[in-house]
Amino acid sequence: MFASGMDYGRESGGAGTALTPARFVWPYGGRSVYLSGSFTGWSDHWPMTPVEGCPSVFQTICSLPPGYHQYKFIVDGEWRHDEHQPFVTGNYGIVNTVLLTREPDYNPAVLSPRTTSGSSMDVDNETSQRVVRVSDSTSHEPLPRISEPVLEVSRHRISVFLSTHKAYELLPESGKVIALDVDLPVKQAFHILYEQGISTAPLWDFCKGQFVGVLSALDFILILQELGNHGSNLTEEELQTHTISAWKEAKLFLNKQTNEHGKIFPKRLVRAGPDENLKDVALKILQNRVATVPVTHSTSDDGSYPQLLYLASLSEVLKLVCRYFRHSASTLPILQSPISSLPLGTWVPKIGDSNRQPLAILRPNSSLSAALNLFVQAEVSSIPIVDENDSLLDVYSRSDITALAKDKIYTHINLEEMTVHQALQLGQEPYSLYGATGQRCHMCLRSDSLHKVMERLAKPGVRRVVIVEAGSKRVEGIISLGDIFRFLLS
Repeated sequence: MFASGMDYGRESGGAGTALTPARFVWPYGGRSVYLSGSFTGWSDHWPMTPVEGCPSVFQTICSLPPGYHQYKFIVDGEWRHDEHQPFVTGNYGIVNTVLLTREPDYNPAVLSPRTTSGSSMDVDNETSQRVVRVSDSTSHEPLPRISEPVLEVSRHRISVFLSTHKAYELLPESGKVIALDVDLPVKQAFHILYEQGISTAPLWDFCKGQFVGVLSALDFILILQELGNHGSNLTEEELQTHTISAWKEAKLFLNKQTNEHGKIFPKRLVRAGPDENLKDVALKILQNRVATVPVTHSTSDDGSYPQLLYLASLSEVLKLVCRYFRHSASTLPILQSPISSLPLGTWVPKIGDSNRQPLAILRPNSSLSAALNLFVQAEVSSIPIVDENDSLLDVYSRSDITALAKDKIYTHINLEEMTVHQALQLGQEPYSLYGATGQRCHMCLRSDSLHKVMERLAKPGVRRVVIVEAGSKRVEGIISLGDIFRFLLS
């Protein structure tokens, strides 16, 4: 079997210079195929020969110095590039690219999982659990250390792919996008979110003729906390007429978002155009700590009255990445690496490991108030729910909070008295919450490859996977979509 593009190995060249033999492949047929690139000065054309038994597949192996190279193929006298391999626009038009490295260091070493997530778990709440587990030196085999050069090869290829593909490629053939009028009562707005099964919706201001913000599950959480405060001026009756815009103004004042002159200002809506590249879209989501970015298209020269095309998410971007590299994952070393050998995700720290934040978890009988406090103060989007042995039972996420809008449940509950288990049941079918038929938890093992975890996260509705111990399902860590992209784009 042969893959399009190139594979690379390592050998030592003459005069003590380390060269990397790179195998270039053109699998699309032709009568004569040549290779040319930055390593030939773009003047020499190196012949490629058909593979025995596969006359439509041409290949050649070249020993090249480590570094960044550009190349193209000359097929039957015409310059061509492989659209299924990373490519950029250069001085010679559209060219394929490759980054070759020196021989990586594969010295075996025991790797402790490192935390790269920006989430802080420093929440002073007695009902939240902090897991710090005693290390068992015999429970896990030593894993090879992944060297930085090897990481950079894979990161570069993925970065090039994201930089050369556009946001409009995320748009489905058909679908619907829901936007809310800022003059809607917040009570009605959250009922709509629940009924439509969504946790985020862009806000449209008819007076301004533009999108002005986003209403999310976090807003519902903050409103619930306001209703739960005895000193709050916001009553349930006021929610009948309290509009989204009024809530946003009140939230803006409470958060005191000010500029350098001390003036309170609204947070700018983060949006993307259909021609923006996917790398910039992903970075906007990460840097602004939002779940989605509206993809809009202006229908007038002054940018007014934009058309809402889609809500871009990291899940949709990851789906394209997985689809593109599905049949060439072997050429990206990190995709085949176990997740525990990579600086990825948030892990349960071991005793004596003071450099890692503890992973916050909750018991089923913890109060809903404790969960809401974790969402807001620790700035996390999900919390593993575990039993007395720290075995995973479920995950309570921010999006689950909209279930409280069902039949106005939030109007007659006490946040301190309702348990997380009861809150989870609100969004469930009549079957047992923790029964075999209720598949809500998405899990993986520390030995699973990064590619396998990425494929799982690329599925609709999956925003994180919980790392569990084989057999016992004891929670060992958690990996989110944001963790994946922070790792790949760092």
